[in-house]
Amino acid sequence: MFRKDLIPILLGQPRSVSELAYLLDEAPKDVEEGLHHFFKSLKHMPYRAVIDPAKCKRCGFEFHHDKLRKPGKCPQCKGTWISEPRIAIEAK
Repeated sequence: MFRKDLIPILLGQPRSVSELAYLLDEAPKDVEEGLHHFFKSLKHMPYRAVIDPAKCKRCGFEFHHDKLRKPGKCPQCKGTWISEPRIAIEAK
């Protein structure tokens, strides 16, 4: 996966790691690792990352924005009805 290929995919259009894995025909784990490197390289580009964190649909608990894949269950209510985090980029 080339990180520069992610720019047109994520520019103004939030996507989850599973959606990116499907689009890029990669494993979600590989996409997640690539995204961490991509975020570091964005510091040298005219873009910034926008992450809508995972959120429990039952109690509203919001996970940390560093977690890019869907958590298994909520630490607060122990529910498993969790939305996936969404990742996008926008111009600085």
